Amino acid sequence: MAKSFDSLPERGALAEIASVFYQRGWMFGTAGNLSARARTMPDNYWITASGVPKGQLEESDFLRISVASMEVIEQINPYNKPSAETSIHQVIYRSVPDAGACMHVHSIASCQVTNDVGEGATELPLPNVEMLKGLGVWEENPTVSIPLFENHLDVPTIARQIEQRLSISPPRVPALLIRNHGVTVWGSSIQEAFNRTECIEFIFAFLAQRRCR
Repeated sequence: MAKSFDSLPERGALAEIASVFYQRGWMFGTAGNLSARARTMPDNYWITASGVPKGQLEESDFLRISVASMEVIEQINPYNKPSAETSIHQVIYRSVPDAGACMHVHSIASCQVTNDVGEGATELPLPNVEMLKGLGVWEENPTVSIPLFENHLDVPTIARQIEQRLSISPPRVPALLIRNHGVTVWGSSIQEAFNRTECIEFIFAFLAQRRCR
């Protein structure tokens, strides 16, 4: 029987996923970040530390953060700092109450597709492919887009823009793009967020290959 990531402790599951994503070229070097709500303390979440190689994570490479205040509640390694994108994860957990995990990867395809729409675009149309069902879109010939945000050196600026947009218009798919930066995906559990990340990356690879023909 296949092992579910939800059967593992949160940090162990995220470390395994980071290794998988690293091997696929989605989290090279120290890029990307993963988080999950603490099951026994759902008002907290574990997130990868900043500047650590994602293909070699240990359970000590995570920090526990308060959803309400973004305060560091638990820091196993005193030298670790929260991921640079912690503010984006924070917004997802505040804006999507049933989000149990959040994954941000820096794949080539997720960066490429953001150049297929013009400057100033706020969304990327997604192709009508079967994999949309993995993102919760179950209808005939759907018209679906993923929110697109401009990249800023100051990540909290991106987070504020995401929070503002989500409060006005929640996306049809549980994901968002940052131009030339990568995709952020969420789900009700670690396994669901993992599955959805695979689905959206398939769609981006499809779009990137179609562009090259």
